[in-house]
Amino acid sequence: MPSGPGHTERDTRARVARLILEHGPVTASTLGERVGLTPAAIRRHLDALLAEGMIEVRKARVPQTRRGRGRPAKWFAITDAGRSAFVHAYDDLATSALRFLAETAGDHAVAEFARRQIADLERRYRPVVQDAPPQQRVRTLAEALSGDGYAAAAAKAPQPGGGEQLCQHHCPVAHVAAEFPQLCEAETEAFSRLLGTPVQRLATIAHGDGICTTHVSPRSLCGTDESVTPGGDAADAGASAEKHLIIDEESGGTSL
Repeated sequence: MPSGPGHTERDTRARVARLILEHGPVTASTLGERVGLTPAAIRRHLDALLAEGMIEVRKARVPQTRRGRGRPAKWFAITDAGRSAFVHAYDDLATSALRFLAETAGDHAVAEFARRQIADLERRYRPVVQDAPPQQRVRTLAEALSGDGYAAAAAKAPQPGGGEQLCQHHCPVAHVAAEFPQLCEAETEAFSRLLGTPVQRLATIAHGDGICTTHVSPRSLCGTDESVTPGGDAADAGASAEKHLIIDEESGGTSL
């Protein structure tokens, strides 16, 4: 395996790009601390990634009140081109297959396919989320998602009324979901069932946002302390979704 300076530069630059993917938008100083590089070295890598179109500069997310009169800090975020370097190679095939399904069986079939696809994820996550203390369940779900490559994190919601935010910095199916939002909708439904509280998708990578952001309502508003139905599983949830789908078809529409 090569060990020259060029190889080291490429490895470091790839690591910087992945950190921006997983934790961005992020400042140069934070990146430098994580990678262990001097300000000059991290700027060199950032300049190269900017030139390649892998990252972009974003405006500060919060007022820089602590920086006095100095120049506002720059925040670096991954671009679609940068994200494409990490996505799976079968996006085109998956999109073509879903197009065929939509054309031959209708949009409701795509929605049902999405629910069945997410059922395995929901089944695997349910015991982990259920065993966690109620106040830790959003964070536990984020950790489970990160284990599957979603680079997720949990944080307190900035909106009035409280709650939490579940943020996913990477989506393996973002390019497919851009054309078929049923994938995002099925995932959101699963989050609500797992956490036992209403959730609302505020932003998605598939729609061009930098992060998939889901607001999780405070549990106190739900009038229950149970995050999941005792004895329930993803199969039950899928059956319920299918039942609602049949009812909606009879009334002439499809509810997601």
